[in-house]
Amino acid sequence: MSRASGANDATENADVLRATRRTLSALEELGLLLEQDRELACVVTLVTGESPRTSWWSHPQGRLVFAVLARLAQHEDVLFTKLLAGKVTLVHRRLWPCLLAVARARADWQMRGLSAAARKILERVEKGAQEVSGKAVKELETRLLVHTEQVHTAAGKHALQVESWDAWARRRRVRSARSPARARQALEEAASALGARPSALPWSTDPEGLR
Repeated sequence: MSRASGANDATENADVLRATRRTLSALEELGLLLEQDRELACVVTLVTGESPRTSWWSHPQGRLVFAVLARLAQHEDVLFTKLLAGKVTLVHRRLWPCLLAVARARADWQMRGLSAAARKILERVEKGAQEVSGKAVKELETRLLVHTEQVHTAAGKHALQVESWDAWARRRRVRSARSPARARQALEEAASALGARPSALPWSTDPEGLR
């Protein structure tokens, strides 16, 4: 390795660390962050200082965003899930008991109109299955019925790992909040602090969206 390439790598690593710390600080304060959004606090804006209209993949600092997201995905205080308006949302550990209480409630908004395919997959996941795919998984994910996570396979490919919230809670040693109603309220307050309407949360019947 040349001195120049070594210096570039060191600079890049320092940039990743600074951006990761900045993002973690914001997440700890707010409780929730979107991965990308044009108006609300999100990882992409915190990293790049911009709110791109297109996917961050095509942004000049896309490599930096990717590196920060990879670090956050491995962080012990960060959970990725589809919470606000079906978008990838980062949830800080302090809100995990609330999220778990809501996700495990099997409320009417979660189960009403659930497709037969999704119900079959949900049954498999609750029995321990992890390698499932298809549109029905997205249906379960947006209703907070399962936890999903992008993982690297032995073949070097990306795959979606799906698990029950019970399995996730055991693995991460998280205890559920006692009251789903109070848990929903706490998440609504966090969404409001972020600048999102409570209607962005999946149990809302208000179609207004994020703002």
